[in-house]
Amino acid sequence: MKGDVLYFDAERGIGFASGDDGNRYHFDRADLPAGFSPQKGMRIAFTPSGNRAGAIVPQGGIAAAPQTAVPAAPAAAGPTQAVAGRQARPAGAVPPVEAAPTRAVPSVAAAPAPGAPLAGARPLSLFGHFRSCVTAGYVRFRGRATRREYWGFVLFSVLAVLAVALAALILDASVGNLDRDEPIALAILAPLAVLALVLPSVAVTVRRIHDVGLSGWFVLLGLIPSVGSLIILVFALIPSQKRPNRWGEVPADVL
Repeated sequence: MKGDVLYFDAERGIGFASGDDGNRYHFDRADLPAGFSPQKGMRIAFTPSGNRAGAIVPQGGIAAAPQTAVPAAPAAAGPTQAVAGRQARPAGAVPPVEAAPTRAVPSVAAAPAPGAPLAGARPLSLFGHFRSCVTAGYVRFRGRATRREYWGFVLFSVLAVLAVALAALILDASVGNLDRDEPIALAILAPLAVLALVLPSVAVTVRRIHDVGLSGWFVLLGLIPSVGSLIILVFALIPSQKRPNRWGEVPADVL
């Protein structure tokens, strides 16, 4: 996707861009090429992921601002020479001081306040979050994920595994595997579906922990028998931090 840079804070390394689809996206220094510092109005191409712009590539310079034409100064007149359109003045007279032409300063749109959710950004649906997690966010461990994104992924992951299991049972029944008590398709396809969702599940959990202001390494607490899953559940239920943290800006669909 292509768009324009709306704002970039070089000191903090965060910025915002407007996509050609009408949405706004946030990015940070990690999404920029090395040594590249975008400026307002610069044309860029990027890969959208939710409300984040990743893999940013500059597409050209900043459009030049309109220049105000400055009238050329008239040639110096002799002591008694008259300038066209003006009354002749005697030699030695001090010419009147003319006011310098004023230039209209183009209005500059106010940059969005750092940390504020992007105005006009449309939150993804629950299925949209699931689709983003299993595509662009499949192994994306940096950034933040809201409760809406996390639970959207969990909901449709369960539905996807159940759909695969049901399709496998139908396939086993059609070829007669259930008559021999050998549901081969179910035994193969259902575990494959679960295995395919392991990486995005870990990735979205890490981003959910980032969203509450903690290190993603806390995801390892889930390996503790019995209580580990309860700890991850608590992390998943904590509200998002409504301010920027070290893992990114406030997501647009904070609940």
